[in-house]
Amino acid sequence: MHNPNLINSRFGVASTAQQVVEGLDLNGTTAVVTGGYSGLGLEATRALASVGATVIVPARDCSKAERNLAHLRNVTIADLDLSVPSEIAAFGAEVVSSGRPISMLINSAGVMATPLWRNSDGHEGQFAINHLGHFQLTAALWPALTRANGARVVSVSSRAHQAGGIDFDDIHFVRRAYDSVLAYGQAKTANALFAVELDRRGREVGVRAFSLHPGQILTDIVRHLTPEYLARFDAYDADGNLRIDPANGRKTPQQGAASMVWAGASLELDGFGGEYLEDFGVAQPYNGELGSKGVASWAIDPVAARRLWDASVSMTGAFA
Repeated sequence: MHNPNLINSRFGVASTAQQVVEGLDLNGTTAVVTGGYSGLGLEATRALASVGATVIVPARDCSKAERNLAHLRNVTIADLDLSVPSEIAAFGAEVVSSGRPISMLINSAGVMATPLWRNSDGHEGQFAINHLGHFQLTAALWPALTRANGARVVSVSSRAHQAGGIDFDDIHFVRRAYDSVLAYGQAKTANALFAVELDRRGREVGVRAFSLHPGQILTDIVRHLTPEYLARFDAYDADGNLRIDPANGRKTPQQGAASMVWAGASLELDGFGGEYLEDFGVAQPYNGELGSKGVASWAIDPVAARRLWDASVSMTGAFA
């Protein structure tokens, strides 16, 4: 991996997605943004489309997607539930058969701290949506990604990965008691490890991968968290307004999406890959204080990344 100091980005903690794409010409390129119709994904879609990219937004809730994206040009919506493997395969087959290259895949859809549920294969729901669905989607789009001769795959992780690594003996909480926050943290660790191994495998065919922490942003994804849990993050001021403090990670959706767009499109990252990014640079090592800046060793461990890859192949049949 590169020395983090080699990335001297011109952007800062308060930069927005629109500022990141300013001056870029993405005409003729196609991006896929999961979750691209709400929260951070919507802001990423807006920014990419504004500089000419054709953006495909796979959506579980197409009516909501149509409402939120109606004002944007260059955006198409596809019906897709990331918890249904057959829908992922059908979407990938349609894109691949069209012959178009995919220059950018931003895997930003996700669920957070949900009550325990399982997909049709019996896999724990947060792991299934946040990791396995994107693992399968990336595999389904692989021919289109390699066709681009310089594609990037962006995994939107989170500081929540600091809650713990992958419990390879009981990923799906069959034997251990279910903890919604721990399950979310495990899924976010998986997002980071996926980027490590995907980049190792993809670089020879021109596909690079990154993971990132976009910031602590309260979008619809936090709807399952209790007020008591949210209070621990000091997210609101005395008047009940959201605190915006980019230097300490509390960002607006536009600022949070900036890192996603930067990872997917910025020339500043040419030649890089496999890194966990934070605030327009490679994250420093995690200091052990939950919720602080930095990446935990278990989220960028190449041995764990290969083990997760093999486990994911076994669970899904993707990339087999």
